[in-house]
Amino acid sequence: MFMATSTPPGLAKEIQFLEGPRSRWQDFKFVIKVALEFVRGFRALHFSGPCVTVFGSARYGEDHEFYILTRRLSAEIARLGYTIMTGGGPGIMEAANRGARDVGGRSVGCNIVLPFEQNPNPYLDKWVDIRYFFVRKTLLVKYSYVFVIMPGGFGTLDELFEAMTLIQTRKIQDFPVIIFCKDYHRDLLEHIDRMKERCTISESDLSLFLVTDSVEEAVQHIQASIQRFGLKPMKPRRWLLEKV
Repeated sequence: MFMATSTPPGLAKEIQFLEGPRSRWQDFKFVIKVALEFVRGFRALHFSGPCVTVFGSARYGEDHEFYILTRRLSAEIARLGYTIMTGGGPGIMEAANRGARDVGGRSVGCNIVLPFEQNPNPYLDKWVDIRYFFVRKTLLVKYSYVFVIMPGGFGTLDELFEAMTLIQTRKIQDFPVIIFCKDYHRDLLEHIDRMKERCTISESDLSLFLVTDSVEEAVQHIQASIQRFGLKPMKPRRWLLEKV
């Protein structure tokens, strides 16, 4: 039986925007709302970095092996001095933020507003609520120097290939991308090999990411890769009412 569900006002407006042409005035108002959302995200996250963004499913509980692995990995990354950034929700995102909290590290989130799975997890030092997926993805990429891909669904794969495409096309620097859990991603990795065989990607594109099951290998890869970017902490300016 089909059950009707209510759509939050912000999402309803986004759906209307994606349905096709509207009046110029309606589209202009939408652009202003998107711009304001970007500004709000920038102000909330500007002093959070340098960040390592962890992507993964919202559907794993704290007893699941992937949750436990993510928590351990994030703790080790936080020990290096990096902020753990996630989509701010439950599951793998919660595990990542929790791992940072376990060792006294910094933990931030960029939470998407949805009819379900949208509540910020309790292990965030700071977060911002975002209505539009494309704004959220931009923020998660903008402040990150490493992308860690844990098991997940459509959203996680979207975030993986968004980051890979930006690196491949040199829209961002060649930041480390780490795909965790070889067995879970086996079919995906085989398809990537197939793309290489059929010349839809280059041989060199296979060097854009590391596949591993080892927390130690991942941490060593981050340490070896990230030093070349010359990370500099940003300082708030009082006259702009900025806070860390």
